[in-house]
Amino acid sequence: MSSYGSAPMPPSDRALSGAAAIVGVGETDYAADYRAARVRAPGYEPPTPESLSLIAFERALADAGLERGDIDGVTTSFIYGGPEPEETAALLGVSPRLCAANGNIMAGPLPTVCARIAAGEADTVAMIYASVGRGTNRRYGGSTYADVSGTPQSYYYYHPWGWSPQAAHWAMMFSYYQAQYGVSEADLGTVAMQVRAHAVRHPNAVMQQPMSIDDYLAVRYIVQPLRLFDICMVNDGAVCLIVRRSDLAKAAAKSPVLVAGWGEGRVHGNKMEALVRDRLAGPTVAARDQALAMAGLELNHIGHFEGYDASTFHLIGQLESMGFTPPGSGLDFCKAGEMDVAGLMPTNVGGGNLSGSYMHGWSQVVEIVRQLRGEAQGRQIGGLEASLSSLAQTDQVHPIVFTRAA
Repeated sequence: MSSYGSAPMPPSDRALSGAAAIVGVGETDYAADYRAARVRAPGYEPPTPESLSLIAFERALADAGLERGDIDGVTTSFIYGGPEPEETAALLGVSPRLCAANGNIMAGPLPTVCARIAAGEADTVAMIYASVGRGTNRRYGGSTYADVSGTPQSYYYYHPWGWSPQAAHWAMMFSYYQAQYGVSEADLGTVAMQVRAHAVRHPNAVMQQPMSIDDYLAVRYIVQPLRLFDICMVNDGAVCLIVRRSDLAKAAAKSPVLVAGWGEGRVHGNKMEALVRDRLAGPTVAARDQALAMAGLELNHIGHFEGYDASTFHLIGQLESMGFTPPGSGLDFCKAGEMDVAGLMPTNVGGGNLSGSYMHGWSQVVEIVRQLRGEAQGRQIGGLEASLSSLAQTDQVHPIVFTRAA
């Protein structure tokens, strides 16, 4: 069972703001599993969606201080295939009244679950995501690239023109930006360095080796002008978020994190122009405004940003489009240290998809929860009250606002 992409979000309804909260988070051992998959010692067996899901669920349950009997909902998000939702529930040892597959990219699934909780379909939902990309030698791009159903991506990725991987999107976007603003590849390298510096502070991040600009410039191109360290990793892992009705969440073992607002923006018309010339600015602004209005906040209330860093430049595009720094200034913003924990907008402080773990945005929600709880030792943002995540794909943007419970 698998369904690629984000399901449409529920409407950005102020009445749903804070109706549900995340009360437990669990992750697998990204760094250890990555090393094992790279070494492949004799007898190595790659993890399975089932084995990873169970680990993440057990850890989230313990984190929430709940018992299996408290879980009355299970949703599954298996990007490269996995068991049906009912099989997953049986594996986890729970008997939910809500049991559903729920997409796999971290955007639509979370607001959908919050809306279903508000509608009375469940009180406490375990959201399970798992990906076995490294262990199964998942490849991206090239003449044989296909989506998870086996269908070649010839139209969506403009395959006949060499646009088979998404890296080609980001490369063309950055080339246009270079011509527009006169920035260099070394300037872009500072983004990879900054996100890596964050990962070094995170004990479960995959990439723990500090990076210099010489290290960055020495690696091979993936799609020129983007290098290896400009592109997200491929690793195995699972995440579990336990989401609970907000009145019940008050009794949680740890401070609940409210899902305060969300929004959705989609490209209509010329995708090439929206991506390359506008860097998704139109859909981003529309979706941002929806999410903030639902949460009852202004942009200056946001103290932490977790953007979908499928590439270094895509992250810069989101920072600019969200309004955290003016167009054309994103690389200077990074070089000035403003993406660091003590900067104006701490960004991807767990290492993101570039150096932390590529869980399609799910692990970045875990980072938000830990930051808002004050649990991110060694990388904690001071005085944090509200965080923003953003899943910006090539034709759609889905931001979510999270706040500390009062």
